[in-house]
Amino acid sequence: MTKVIITREGCTSCGTCWDMCPEFFEENPDDSLSQVREEYRVGGNPAEGIVPPDMEDCVREAADACPVEVILVEE
Repeated sequence: MTKVIITREGCTSCGTCWDMCPEFFEENPDDSLSQVREEYRVGGNPAEGIVPPDMEDCVREAADACPVEVILVEE
């Protein structure tokens, strides 16, 4: 199981993650920060999610491309 944790307070709202992997990441409409789409969240937390196996490559590429490195992908 692959998990994502976003340190949202460090997010600069550049849009890289949701542009590269919109199936998993999205912009929060209230604060413009990155968040995990609701269907993949852990306990409703917008900063934590479980990655479906078919999205792992997309999520890792988006995390690697984050200019402020606030997306952690862990096994």
